[in-house]
Amino acid sequence: MPLQRPPALGARMLPSDTFAGQTAYVTGGGTGLGKAIAIEFARAGAMVAIASRDPEHRARGVAEIEEIGGKAFGTEVDVRSPESIVKSFNETEAALGPISILINNAAGNFGVPAERMSPNAWNAVINIVLNGTFYCSSEFARRCMAREEGGAILNIGATYAWTGGPVASHSAAAKAGVTNLTQSLAVEWAPDNIRVNCLAPGLFPAQDRSAHALGMSAGPPRGGETVPAGRVGEAHELGWAATYMCSPYAAYLSGHTMVLDGANWLRRYGLGMPEFEVVRDRFDRLRKEQSDRDKADS
Repeated sequence: MPLQRPPALGARMLPSDTFAGQTAYVTGGGTGLGKAIAIEFARAGAMVAIASRDPEHRARGVAEIEEIGGKAFGTEVDVRSPESIVKSFNETEAALGPISILINNAAGNFGVPAERMSPNAWNAVINIVLNGTFYCSSEFARRCMAREEGGAILNIGATYAWTGGPVASHSAAAKAGVTNLTQSLAVEWAPDNIRVNCLAPGLFPAQDRSAHALGMSAGPPRGGETVPAGRVGEAHELGWAATYMCSPYAAYLSGHTMVLDGANWLRRYGLGMPEFEVVRDRFDRLRKEQSDRDKADS
């Protein structure tokens, strides 16, 4: 019997006025899990900025928040550029008011064995995941400090920050940096009433995942059979966790990384582990199997 399902999509975890009068800025908030997080902030009363480079993604995120009666604003941003972040923050605050919640969700990833990874591929992921998180966080903190007001930052991490990520060494290293950065900034900015936490999702399938997320699927879609909980996560569960961690109900929570994955990253049998397969061989085999399935379906 799997772990029980959560309450249905649309249920509120927090009172509808929890974030009334506040603005939440969500990078990568127009698709997938970022959009699910953005929607739950809107359900809890926040005005939400959907920040993305892609105009279609921005429009989609704004539309879905407006469908549930929320207020949203689409803003173009390239998190690799501090200048772009300043411009986007200025636009958002002109439209919605001061940003008091920052969700660093934007990411880049694609599977490739390390010896085949180009410097450009490495830098592309590091610049979005690690540098982008720092650039957004530092700009956010400076604004909070100038207003003498507090705020909350939530970084989206990954459990392979602790274990390493074969064929995702660039992303794993960047996420490890994000986890460490979360801890450093939490200590530095606590006296300024700025909390900094991290949320590490497990398996949360989303119908509108970005191209980089789809590109990580080297094999058939995984389901609950791979998870101790017996099921995958539902996107709004992640949204609820995010809203709680940024809410007044978590006012003493800072510097923490919450793992939400149905105990999946901990699974092993005593000291036993599955039979090892050379990483590059497994990567190539799974890619070929996926290609064969695609041809058979076409």
